[in-house]
Amino acid sequence: MRKRKIVVIGGGTGIPVILKSLRKENVDLTAIVTVADDGGSSGEIRNAINIAPPGDLRNVLVAMSDMPRFYEKVFQYRFDKDDGALAGHPLGNLIIAGISEMQGSTYDAIQLLSKFLHVEGNVYPSSENALTLQAIFEDGHEVTGESNIADYDGNLRFVYVYNTHDGSMAKASRKVVKAIMEADTIVMGPGSLFTSILPNLVIPEISKAILNTEAQIVYVCNIMTQRGETEHFSDADHVHVLHEHLGRNFVDTVLVNIEDVPHEYMNTHKFDEYLVQVDHDFKGLQAEGCKIISSNFLKLENGGAFHNGDAVAEEILNISERRLS
Repeated sequence: MRKRKIVVIGGGTGIPVILKSLRKENVDLTAIVTVADDGGSSGEIRNAINIAPPGDLRNVLVAMSDMPRFYEKVFQYRFDKDDGALAGHPLGNLIIAGISEMQGSTYDAIQLLSKFLHVEGNVYPSSENALTLQAIFEDGHEVTGESNIADYDGNLRFVYVYNTHDGSMAKASRKVVKAIMEADTIVMGPGSLFTSILPNLVIPEISKAILNTEAQIVYVCNIMTQRGETEHFSDADHVHVLHEHLGRNFVDTVLVNIEDVPHEYMNTHKFDEYLVQVDHDFKGLQAEGCKIISSNFLKLENGGAFHNGDAVAEEILNISERRLS
């Protein structure tokens, strides 16, 4: 039998959790990664040398690599806050930036690094250029830039992206649309709804591909609500926003964690962007036309609530297997 083709779409620290588990399985794995991050090290680098932000791509490369643990620690090493111009920059970001400049393309740099790091699968930036995220709130107020969204006190309603360099329409990277159209299963998330998942989906070529692919589309709903993005959201609200952005229902299956997160466990200083556990709205999800898989997907670690990558991967593999049978 041929390998199941699974495409994972997102960014941030969410999708690496399940990519680490999926890469150990006998699947043809592709990650499509957002390039709209404009904060921290990624923001400084993209402004300095006009490349796609490297941070989310770095985390995905590490998650899909079989590199020894020591090499991973080197690639992920972050310079000390007192190190002048290098302060706060992960070494991997600088490596990606240097190779991007050398190759004349972040896309080409990621393909080269994928071979160098023994990545099992494909890693594609969703666009070959840095993108700017534009957010529109319910009161009509607009905020430019992903890193500025949480600063505005309002309810976020809609986002779109455009090329940072010249303001033109965002275009998908090479092979991204092909990967989506040929996939058996497409997984979105886990990750920030408006700033990690949607910046990929609202690229017009990707939106069209998502709506036309025959793949099973799976959404891994976040465990916690997020400050400035999804405050007071239920799982059904997350899915509704996805459907609203693409103009019709397209999510086939939603994976929902129903294990309680102990309130006293959460380190609210370390994870100050996360608020409360996402409410489970079974009827609301049914109204969105989704199959619902609710289970214990929770992993408590270092004072935070995360997805158990192996448990999520198992469900994704089951969905993919049913798709091929």
